[in-house]
Amino acid sequence: MARILIVDDEKNVRATVSRALELEGHDATGAKNSEEGLAYLDAGGFDLAVVDLAMPGKDGLELLAAMRERGDTTPVIILTAHGTVDRAVSALKQGAFDFLPKPLDRERLLHAVSQALEQVRLRGAIQDLREESDTADGMIGSGPLMDELRERIERAAPSDGRILITGENGTGKELVARAIHQRSSRRENVFVKVNCAAIPEALYESELFGHVKGAFTDARQHHKGRFERAHGGTLFLDEIGEMPLPVQAKLLRVIETGEMERVGGSREIVVDVRLIAASNKQLEREVAQGRFREDLFYRLNVIPIHVPPLREHKRDIPALAGRFLAACCRRNGYPQKVLHPDALDLLKRHDYPGNVRELRNAMERLAVLVPDAEISADSARQILPFARQEAASGTTARAPGALKAQVEGFERQVVLETLERHHWRMAESARALGLERSHLYKKMKTLGIHKPE
Repeated sequence: MARILIVDDEKNVRATVSRALELEGHDATGAKNSEEGLAYLDAGGFDLAVVDLAMPGKDGLELLAAMRERGDTTPVIILTAHGTVDRAVSALKQGAFDFLPKPLDRERLLHAVSQALEQVRLRGAIQDLREESDTADGMIGSGPLMDELRERIERAAPSDGRILITGENGTGKELVARAIHQRSSRRENVFVKVNCAAIPEALYESELFGHVKGAFTDARQHHKGRFERAHGGTLFLDEIGEMPLPVQAKLLRVIETGEMERVGGSREIVVDVRLIAASNKQLEREVAQGRFREDLFYRLNVIPIHVPPLREHKRDIPALAGRFLAACCRRNGYPQKVLHPDALDLLKRHDYPGNVRELRNAMERLAVLVPDAEISADSARQILPFARQEAASGTTARAPGALKAQVEGFERQVVLETLERHHWRMAESARALGLERSHLYKKMKTLGIHKPE
């Protein structure tokens, strides 16, 4: 599902396009003019904009120019009436993704939307690769625990054996999986991730194994599942402990035979994937309580790898914090910042129940909210909730600091924790916070919160 903005002064056009997109499972929002469209775009969270070229006031070309001036790279599809094709071509030269003539053809619209969203996906994949490069595989650390983890990765990667990665939330299990893939013979092929906790149970089989046209009501075309997409590469099943038991049985069959069927299909499809699973649960306990198949557990747990919590290798906090801070400044175009030694001491006293992810989020807060080139311990206490709690308990002296920064830091923490708890599902997170979904997007933009790709 994508969030798509439709900017058109004709109410019936907005309704027609919205209906077509919503039938495909997208979330469509309408704006009656360019000014309203810009306000929505400034709030953030849209994957695509469909914009009419000829509108009263600021027209589609002017809206496109205003977006690019603001650094908004959201793809734009231009709608054109008869006689405005030359101007539509001009829009393409200014960065529009495509243009479509009115009256709209539904199939052509959906095809253009699909192509534009694929561009968004590829852009996100490129950003992922850049961030992976920024963190040098994420394997930062010099202590014995991290050395042991790196050695286990190096030994496991060249084989084709199935791997089960365990560890608490936020320890970096996905980074370990990607590091294994990059060091394997499959590194030239795809790495496909499945978040088992984020898939609705009714869609599990379709997501994993695909479906044929007509398999169910909304199956309008053939769909490749994650197994087919990962053919020749690596399939990473994150949070495997959340997979429903009926799907576990089907997964076991694919592991045993190397063959699968799409939902509604009758043809066996051979798949060749390197399977890596991860869980923050103790799967042995899940097996004992009947929530996870014992035979599947032993099939997955061929090569076990445990990722230690950050509290067990605190000596690596300065290196991790420095890398995260530098990467955030670079990504947002800020001047580079450094942490004062007293601030590092403050960071090292915390136990990080959210592990490396919590430390990364803390560095992003400091990068965004501290204006100084050197981040002091006092600034950290003003912004980081755990540092404020430590100060309030009397462990360290209370920093005076700005009330606004303290409130924003606390607000950002609450919003982030809610988003992570609901796996970044915006509607659920907005309800939990008591906000309209559009207000949540605005709040995220104001607080410098970015949804992970």
